[in-house]
Amino acid sequence: MKSSFSTQTSRLVVFPLLLLALQGAKAESIGDSATNNFADLLTANVTLTSQYVSRGFRQTWGEPALQGGVDYVNSNGFFVGTWMSNVSHRYIENGSIEWDLYGGYAGNSGPLGYSGTLFYYKYPGAVISATNTKYDYGELGLGLTYKFMYAKYNYTYTKDFFGITDARGTGYLDLGSNIDLGSGYLLNLHYGVGRVASTGGADNSIWNWKDAKIGISKALQGGWTIAGAYTQATGATNVYDRFTTGALNSAGAPEVSNPTAGTLLLSLSKKF
Repeated sequence: MKSSFSTQTSRLVVFPLLLLALQGAKAESIGDSATNNFADLLTANVTLTSQYVSRGFRQTWGEPALQGGVDYVNSNGFFVGTWMSNVSHRYIENGSIEWDLYGGYAGNSGPLGYSGTLFYYKYPGAVISATNTKYDYGELGLGLTYKFMYAKYNYTYTKDFFGITDARGTGYLDLGSNIDLGSGYLLNLHYGVGRVASTGGADNSIWNWKDAKIGISKALQGGWTIAGAYTQATGATNVYDRFTTGALNSAGAPEVSNPTAGTLLLSLSKKF
């Protein structure tokens, strides 16, 4: 059901911190060539993870994922980026890829950081056959950071939300912290609340959910990071308990699972 909800929670909320870091790097490089200054603002990342879990939902049905993205942050605070991951057709009907596009502005006032981001999530070829509804949708995200804490709210501005029709106004509240434990270790805490809006005749609130995550990451030399986390979501109803897209297993029966069940994941990331 839900999507584009990356386990990389910080990927979507740290733009104010990233901007400050890049501005600092640019200031320290005064006297360097313009090419080096530009390179400081352009980054790429790749991640190999044991599974892709986002906002508590197992996007790859418990299987590994290869993910990557590119971000450009201008010194005046504007940024654009793109990110991709494989997903499972068992969770997203006829889907195999998630492609995120985003851009916005980030800044700070003392220790308080703020950002506004426009997202659009694409799932090429993914369609719910029963309603002929695509999974593609868009969100507006507003975020605040204070020291190691963050708060973010995403608002769905498109008519549909991840295959759910008449759901403009769907919202997701993301609260969390990334606590520096020293020696490159970070404690990652997250709590989220999802509310699916109803603008038509159907009651979309059956899809509402809450999720939580606790994890730890370790920054290594050369831009590498290893991370582990435990995550779990809880639906407002039992609609997720026996979830299926109709995809068949090896026995020819529909594949059924609970995508919100608690699970562990491990990842290895590289930033360039």
